Amino acid sequence: MKRLLLAGLAAAALACEPTKETPFCFDEMTYSPTETVFKVFAPNDATCYVVVGGDSVLMEHRPTADDTLISEGRIYRATVKGDLKGCEYEFVVNGVSSPGVFAKAVTVNGQKGVVVNLRDTDPEGWAEDRGPRPATFADWVIYELHHRDYTIALPEAVHPGKFLALTESYPLQHLQRLGVNAVHLLPSYDFGSVDETRLDEPQYNWGYDPVNYNVPEGSYSTDPTDPLCRIREFKQMVQALHQAGICVILDVVYNHTYDIEHSNFQRTYPDYYYRKNADGSYSNGSGCGNETASERQMMRRFMIESVRYWVNEYHIDGFRFDLMGCHDIETMNQIRRALDEIDPTIFVYGEGWSAGQCALPTEQLGVKANVQQMPRIAAFSDDLRDALRGPFSDDTQGAFLAGLPGQEMSIMAGVAGMISHPQVDYSQVNYSQQPYAMEPTQMISYVSCHDDMCLADRLRASIPGIKTDELIRLDLLAQTAVFTSQGVPFMLSGEEMLRTKQGVHNSFESPDSINNLQWIHMTRYPQVFEYYRQLIGLRRSHPAFRMGSAEQVRAHLEFLPQQPCVVAWRIQDAPGDEWSDIIVVLNANRKAVQLTVPQGDYVVVCHDGVISQQGLGEVSGNTVTVGPQSALIMHSK
Repeated sequence: MKRLLLAGLAAAALACEPTKETPFCFDEMTYSPTETVFKVFAPNDATCYVVVGGDSVLMEHRPTADDTLISEGRIYRATVKGDLKGCEYEFVVNGVSSPGVFAKAVTVNGQKGVVVNLRDTDPEGWAEDRGPRPATFADWVIYELHHRDYTIALPEAVHPGKFLALTESYPLQHLQRLGVNAVHLLPSYDFGSVDETRLDEPQYNWGYDPVNYNVPEGSYSTDPTDPLCRIREFKQMVQALHQAGICVILDVVYNHTYDIEHSNFQRTYPDYYYRKNADGSYSNGSGCGNETASERQMMRRFMIESVRYWVNEYHIDGFRFDLMGCHDIETMNQIRRALDEIDPTIFVYGEGWSAGQCALPTEQLGVKANVQQMPRIAAFSDDLRDALRGPFSDDTQGAFLAGLPGQEMSIMAGVAGMISHPQVDYSQVNYSQQPYAMEPTQMISYVSCHDDMCLADRLRASIPGIKTDELIRLDLLAQTAVFTSQGVPFMLSGEEMLRTKQGVHNSFESPDSINNLQWIHMTRYPQVFEYYRQLIGLRRSHPAFRMGSAEQVRAHLEFLPQQPCVVAWRIQDAPGDEWSDIIVVLNANRKAVQLTVPQGDYVVVCHDGVISQQGLGEVSGNTVTVGPQSALIMHSK
């Protein structure tokens, strides 16, 4: 490790003059070639040191005018003279060491912080890198992937399972061919469940066990022992995706830590960052043994500064908040406002639920029912998901796709974007008894994601004895509902190749043999990929399927009379769409159905598992026949 440039460090290096930086900024390490400033937030009576290159330096609290804004705890500072680039450091608060809560670079397994000049990690052209963000949230098409799943079994991958795999031609071309314009990356920060020193041994985890929230995960880099490598390669990945026309969404897990005892939060300020129940026990709304206290001043500020850091340093285009229902509404709104100050096109969405009872009252939390209090923040629609495939709580229970009536109104609510619509009776909707979205862009439309059975496995589990041809029909039907809804569409990676996880419901630590994408399916089921590609192209080509405004949806989208296991609607004169009159029908019955439609001459663009915007044929009159377990889409001539 590089030695310090000045002798007598412990005696002479301390300089704690007040700075112009706000104490709310969690910039715990600020480097320059002549000095490095260290800061840590800790209790009022704490004794704090920073240990740099083996030498301990006392940190002191010398109040600035802004320090009076902190109601609990203090900011302790030390300025160490000399060029410390490359030096390891750790904070010691009341005898307990950690890299702090906002390390920017770390040693292997995140044990210590490292002083870095982040400009040394920038790829060529990084200063000019910009995300190709869609003009409106309605235009996003999101593809969720896990770094390891996506490329570990890809024969063409040079760096399988690594950040750099997403800089390679085949993985990028696959996304481009499919037509998605955003990738949602499962947790990519430094997490605790994979030992970065044993990467030659089988290890797997999704990464929902945070350690250092603001440093990329080392196991996804080519050299986790080099503190700069993971940072540089993450940036190279983002840059390559941007150049391919694809935005990057980061999955952030601020609602809990890997554990309490060893967390950097607890080791710098015990119990400050966590909620407790009335009896003094730790609240467990996350289902992971703890939940963070987003409503507390410095936890809130940490979350705000963290997302700002990922945007400014790593050029992230959007955030998915894990268990957003654990966070308080005010914090989520402040995060939205802070991101708007940088760029209002940054997309924010999350899970509108918790995994258990939180210590805060539900009316204060970012649950789905409170989304109307969080403008321009979206939530996943389990209403549409479970109406299509069956409840999360029972893998064997089917719903609409299994030919079971009763979920039609829930699907209608999802098609409309979970907004208020005169034809949607929310008393008949499965989970939401009133509209939760003010605008359709506050709804994430999906039928599967990482933390459940993938779609093909769920169909197999809920429809015993299902054959491959029926499985494919229902798979395509499900995604037609997702991509023609007015919400923001979201899909799990590999669904376009009929992905299977061998029936595993929660594969968070299953091996590669369960989680990897089966790229051989691209040649085995080419019709599935082609349908997905054409379906995404249909949505992106026609504003009628993504109006983005509740007022426009109510004005232009009309549902046709219901039948059991049939949902149909008409979109007339949607702004900006060359197709003036569009009919969409979803038929989950195992037999063809006849449906009455407005009298007219129509061009069929989707029928029996095939899509072509150029047309598949024409029909005239006021009735149409829709094939079994398939969708029909047509527009007036």
